Amino acid sequence: MARQLDYLTMREIFGRFHAAEPEPKGELEHVNAYTLLVAVTLSAQATDAGVNRATRGLFKVADTPERMLALGEAGLIEHIKTIGLFRQKAKNILKMSRILVESYGGAVPSSRAALQALPGVGRKTANVVLNMWFHYPAQAVDTHVFRVGNRTGIAAGRTVEAVERAIEDNVPVEYQQHAHHWLILHGRYICVARKPKCGACLIRDLCPYEEKTL
Repeated sequence: MARQLDYLTMREIFGRFHAAEPEPKGELEHVNAYTLLVAVTLSAQATDAGVNRATRGLFKVADTPERMLALGEAGLIEHIKTIGLFRQKAKNILKMSRILVESYGGAVPSSRAALQALPGVGRKTANVVLNMWFHYPAQAVDTHVFRVGNRTGIAAGRTVEAVERAIEDNVPVEYQQHAHHWLILHGRYICVARKPKCGACLIRDLCPYEEKTL
């Protein structure tokens, strides 16, 4: 785990991320807050590409909690059976949908606590929804963010919660909205787990990682 980088280095790093991609987007396809919530729930232990393939058809027939409940468990499973843990995810999505209808009038709440109280929704999922739909600078820490944060010193921490706090505490505020998206994309395509593509890295000169590749 690298030492936490200083403020001026952090400003330079995120300035470069911003210059390269001013408006980074999450890769999960969705049409409203509800479909985003469902897509992120399905993405646990699955790839975004795999989730998108499954949800393109699903969201044409079930883009609200009411329509998802009408589809039912068998109908939902038929759409998501290519995704890992699909049976448990289907149960959680239907329970979540019922709570949204009964307690929130079919709307997705904009409170982290309310989101995390929904079946199958953890802190990371809640933060993705808060960030992408409600435009709150919440930091969703997945395996990519955790790896990049610690490898580079951008967000050093031994736990997911510590890395989340390090991003909030150390990334200049004007870059907070998109911080986790830049880190996810950097980890997914450049700072990969086994052999990082350091030759293509736009922050290579600022990164303290000792085992750089060419």
